Amino acid sequence: MTDRFRLTIAQLNPTVGDLPGNAAKARAAWAEGKAAGAQMVALPEMFITGYQTQDLVLKPAFIEDAMAAIEALARDCADGPALAIGGPWREGGKLYNAYLVLQGGRIAAKVFKHNLPHKQLFDEWRLFDQGPISGPYVVDGLRIGSPICEDSWWPEVAETLAETGAEIMLVPNGSPYHRDKLDLRMGHMVARVVESGLPLVYLNSVGGQDDQIYDGASFVLNPGVEKVVQLPPFDEGIAHLDFTRTDAGWRCERGQMAPQPDAWEQDYRAMVVGLGDYLRKSGFSKVVLGLSGGIDSALVATIAADALGPQNVRGVMLPSLYTSQASLDDAAEVARRLGIRLDTVPIEGARGAVAEALSGVMAGTKPDLTEENIQSRLRGLMLMAISNKFGELLLTTGNKSEVAVGYATIYGDMAGGYNPIKDLYKTRVFQTCRWRNDNHRDWMAAPAGEVIPPAIIDKPPSAELRPDQKDEDSLPPYPVLDAILEGLVERDLALKDLVAQGFDPAVVKRVEALLYGSEWKRYQAAPGPRLSTKAFWLDRRYPLVNRWRDYVE
Repeated sequence: MTDRFRLTIAQLNPTVGDLPGNAAKARAAWAEGKAAGAQMVALPEMFITGYQTQDLVLKPAFIEDAMAAIEALARDCADGPALAIGGPWREGGKLYNAYLVLQGGRIAAKVFKHNLPHKQLFDEWRLFDQGPISGPYVVDGLRIGSPICEDSWWPEVAETLAETGAEIMLVPNGSPYHRDKLDLRMGHMVARVVESGLPLVYLNSVGGQDDQIYDGASFVLNPGVEKVVQLPPFDEGIAHLDFTRTDAGWRCERGQMAPQPDAWEQDYRAMVVGLGDYLRKSGFSKVVLGLSGGIDSALVATIAADALGPQNVRGVMLPSLYTSQASLDDAAEVARRLGIRLDTVPIEGARGAVAEALSGVMAGTKPDLTEENIQSRLRGLMLMAISNKFGELLLTTGNKSEVAVGYATIYGDMAGGYNPIKDLYKTRVFQTCRWRNDNHRDWMAAPAGEVIPPAIIDKPPSAELRPDQKDEDSLPPYPVLDAILEGLVERDLALKDLVAQGFDPAVVKRVEALLYGSEWKRYQAAPGPRLSTKAFWLDRRYPLVNRWRDYVE
C-alpha cells in the first residue's frame, strides 16, 4: 500500500482550437512531472481544445481531431506518470465534457461531467450530454475522484465519490474570472471538503479567450478547511503536490502560498491579460488607438503598453475644429510618459469634404447630432485605414457607462477589434487610473510612475464634438449614472427600487430608456474582458427589439 503520492498540477494557458499546441503543453508538463518523480500529472478542464469552445465542439471533424490528439498523448506518455487531461469525448452516440486519465499508453479512466452549467456566460446544456455520476479511479493505489468544475459546486457528485471510496478529490476547472471570484470558489470548495472529509485540489486554467479571462489561482484544501497550497492568479505555473497517508486519511503537505492581489489589481491584470492573449492568439502583435487626450483612451493606451510593450502601441490624435489645445497637449503627454508612438491626422479637411458632398441632400436642415457623428465616423475611418495598412489591431475605448447608454458612435469611436475597458464603469475608470499611477508590477511592460497625467484624470470628460461640450450636458453625473446602471444591469432592480434609494424618477426612466435603446449598438460592439457577472455579451442577452419598459408609480 502506497503511503506517499506526488501529484503534479499544471495551471496552464491553452488556446481554443490549437490541438497541436495544447498537446505540446501537456507533453511538456508531463515531462516535468516525470522528472520530478510524480505518479500523476493533471491538466485543467477541456485543456486539449481550450475553453470555452462554444459551438466549435459541435463540429464532428473537430471532435475526431480532439479525440485523436488525446489518444496520441496516451501513446506518447506511456512510460511515466499518469496524465489526466480534459477534452470532449464522444461515446455511445453522446458527446461529453470529459476528464481522461491516460496511463500505460491507453485511456485508463473516463469521467464525464454531470452538472452542465447553463447560466451567466455558460450554455453547456446545448453542447454536451449529461454524464453519469462517476466513482473514483485508481492511480498507483490511490483512489481519486474528479468532479469536473460545475460538479464541485453542488454536493451530489462529491458525496457519491466519498461514499464510493475516493481518498482525494482533484477538481479540473475552466473557471473564468470575475471580480471577487476566488472568495466565491473557496466557499463552494470548503463546503465540499466539510461534506466529504477529503482533501481537495482545485486546478484552474489561466489566460484570455475572447471576453473570458481564466485567472488560475489554483489551491489545495485539507480536511479541517486548511489551505495548504495557493498558486498565483493569471500566471502559468506547475506545482508538485506531495500527499501523505496519515491515520486520519490523506493529507497534502504545505507548498507555495502566493498572496492574492486586491480587486483593483486583479481587474487591471485581467484587462492586460485579456488584451495580450486576444492579440497573441489572433496573430496580432501591435495595436493602434485614437488618443484623444481623455481619460478613457489614456487608460486603454496604458493597458496596451503594459500588455504589449510601448514599442507595439500607436496612438493617433485626430483633431477637429473643436479639439482643445489642452487635449492636444494631454495626448502628447500620455504618449511621452508611456513611450508610445503618437501620430497626428487632422480631420478638418475630410469633414469639410463630407459636408460639401452632403450639402445637396441636407440642404435646408440645421446642424445637429448628425454632424457631430460625422466627425467620430471620420476618425473611425482614419483609424481603420491605419490598422489595415500596418496590420495593427484597432482598439476601441468606450467604458461600460458609455456602452450601456449608447454614448458612443456606431461605426465611429465604436469601430475596432477589441475594447479593454468595455466592462469598466466610468467611476472605476477614474480609480483604475489612480491605482495604476500608484502601482507597478513586474508583469507591466510600460514604465512605472504617474503615466496618466493628473490633469487628464481631473478634467471634466468631453467628446469635443461641438463647442464647450461636456459629457454631463447629455448624461447624469457619472456617480449617479453608474449607480443607476449598476442597479439596472448588475442587480436587475425595478425602477421603483432605484427611486426608493433616492434617485430622481425622471432620471431613472431616462437611463433605462437609453439602456434598452442601445442594445443594437452593443450587438455590434467589439469584445472586451469580462470583469463583472453582468458583462455585455454572454452574461446579459436582451432582445434588440423590446417594447417593454418598467414604470414608476
